[in-house]
Amino acid sequence: MFEPMGLIQGTLDLLILKALSLEPNHGLGVARRVEQMTADTFRVKPGSLFPALHRLEERGWVKSEWGESANNRRAKYYKLTRTGRAQLQTETDMWKRVAYAITRSLEATI
Repeated sequence: MFEPMGLIQGTLDLLILKALSLEPNHGLGVARRVEQMTADTFRVKPGSLFPALHRLEERGWVKSEWGESANNRRAKYYKLTRTGRAQLQTETDMWKRVAYAITRSLEATI
């Protein structure tokens, strides 16, 4: 299992944007969704998650509002914005190009 500090810069943002594209969620829910999407390969701790959510909100890619969690506790819910959805597509395309290039270089025989 990897923690976000070991990820390529920007990967945590991409994973959070993807998680929020599936449904709005509170912080802990976002972390759980990332773990689920990555088959428990990446665990996002609060010390990495909340600064990332704050950064994404400052950029206008997500917005937040207070609500109640399933266990009737006050929780901040995050939702992807239209700009965030466009950014998710941009970052997804870039990640696919990078992943292809790395895979290709690792398979090189000459």
